[in-house]
Amino acid sequence: MTTARTSEPPSAVGGPAGAGRVSVIVPVRGGGDAFRVCMARLSACQPPPGEIIVVIDGGREGAARRDEAAGARVIALDAPSGPAAARNAGARAACGNVLLFVDSDVAVRPDLAGRVAAAFDADPDLAALMGSYDDEPADHRFLSQYRNLLHHYVHQTGREEASTFWCGCGAIRRDAFLESGGFDPSFSGAMIEDIEFGYRLRAAGRRIRLRKDLQVTHLKRWTAWSMLRTDVFSRAVPWTRLVLRSHVMPDDLNLRRGARASVALTAALAASLAWAAWQPWSLAAAAAAAAGILALNAGFYRFLWRKRGPRFAVAAVPWHWLYFACAGTGFLIGAGLEAAAAIRAARR
Repeated sequence: MTTARTSEPPSAVGGPAGAGRVSVIVPVRGGGDAFRVCMARLSACQPPPGEIIVVIDGGREGAARRDEAAGARVIALDAPSGPAAARNAGARAACGNVLLFVDSDVAVRPDLAGRVAAAFDADPDLAALMGSYDDEPADHRFLSQYRNLLHHYVHQTGREEASTFWCGCGAIRRDAFLESGGFDPSFSGAMIEDIEFGYRLRAAGRRIRLRKDLQVTHLKRWTAWSMLRTDVFSRAVPWTRLVLRSHVMPDDLNLRRGARASVALTAALAASLAWAAWQPWSLAAAAAAAAGILALNAGFYRFLWRKRGPRFAVAAVPWHWLYFACAGTGFLIGAGLEAAAAIRAARR
């Protein structure tokens, strides 16, 4: 069992209202420049949150992370346990009645804590809220720009009455968090622990709101390999298993009908192109599938055109279709794993 050590005893969070009720929780393992920027931005918040809690997720670089987290309460897990367990440890130690989860590779805006507190004050029935990445990611390389603009677009066009939760910048009342059991610590890496948590919140009748005006800057550098690995094994596979187990597939965010249809059309496109070696007529089917994908995602491509110009938008299309291919591959793997698990359970 992983234990936690805190560098400071808990202190009272000032004030019954306002940003002083907000406990910011930041899990970190790798640290580095992005984490230092994250901490500097959090420390500059006005009004300031009641406390900033950094949870060091094990590892041999704990001392370095402590130095980078200067000014925050620091909790150190004895062994790497994953962001879900780290966030749970921070939530248990928090003194505020609003928990604001922030990833260690984002830069917040200075009014974030105050706006989060005001949102909960204005809506007593609100259990949780989440924001999104902004449209100005820090890394200027093409893949990082494309990837973060995709996330920004998906969230900015999502439903305000949200169907799940997001920990890049997400807040929840502490009592709702504890009553829901916190994040599932069986997620040992950064996967869909926040999505699964959001499913449980909604199943319990809790309201989650997507606040499109609460935006943070993503500092991460994306590579082709990190995108492929994330899309298949950290997103599509576990999310498929979650959908099959919960029987819940909301028409929202990444699971919108248009996205699901795009995955199916991408599979049809690949199959048609493969079959063209034997049946040239299948090229017509491939063209129809490609036209369907373009039509379904025309809004996103127009958005990229407006933000980064025509060359960027055109260059993003094959990467976006690869994203759908990864989602389809992950769905097949996840469904296969669930079927195998069901067979094993039946045999037992």
